[in-house]
Amino acid sequence: PSASSLTQSTRPRVALAEGGDGGKAENFALKPYLDCIRESLHAALCVTNFASQIVERHNKPEIEVGTSTELLLNPIVIHRSDHEKVMIESAVNSVRVSIKVKQLDEMDEILARKFTRFLMLRADNFIVLRRKPMAGYDISFLLTNANVETMWKHKLIDFVIQFMEEIDSEISSMKIQVNERARTVGYQFLKEFTV
Repeated sequence: PSASSLTQSTRPRVALAEGGDGGKAENFALKPYLDCIRESLHAALCVTNFASQIVERHNKPEIEVGTSTELLLNPIVIHRSDHEKVMIESAVNSVRVSIKVKQLDEMDEILARKFTRFLMLRADNFIVLRRKPMAGYDISFLLTNANVETMWKHKLIDFVIQFMEEIDSEISSMKIQVNERARTVGYQFLKEFTV
């Protein structure tokens, strides 16, 4: 076989290993977990415009108000481990997605808390982000029928999935940076005592 035929035969395998999207490597360990969340969100986002049954001419997200229990569906909790899970709560006109970010040690907890707080303070810029997460979770999104009507449903789902993919890598890179700074500070501090 010639060299050109070898490179052509190996090219599809390389594209599959890289995720096929211009060299961005796909995290295969997260794939089944994220696929399950994607399918669950796709099913849960069958929401419609529904006026309040209690207050006339009001249309509030029923998952937030919770006044009519017959309009709420059972929540879905998807666990990847004891440290990482997602809860999807559905109602007739809204869906709330709560995410527990993986936190293995105290440094992860501090970084996750600071990072999610930074994002939640800017919730107005992320139309679907809640200012306060649900109890036991780190960050929550509220997807209403208005969001589904004005935006593409698959793009909303992609946003949540991409957020979940990137928050782990962001926290890991912040942890590496903190460790590097601590190592440098410790070295400079101890250098004063050496003769």
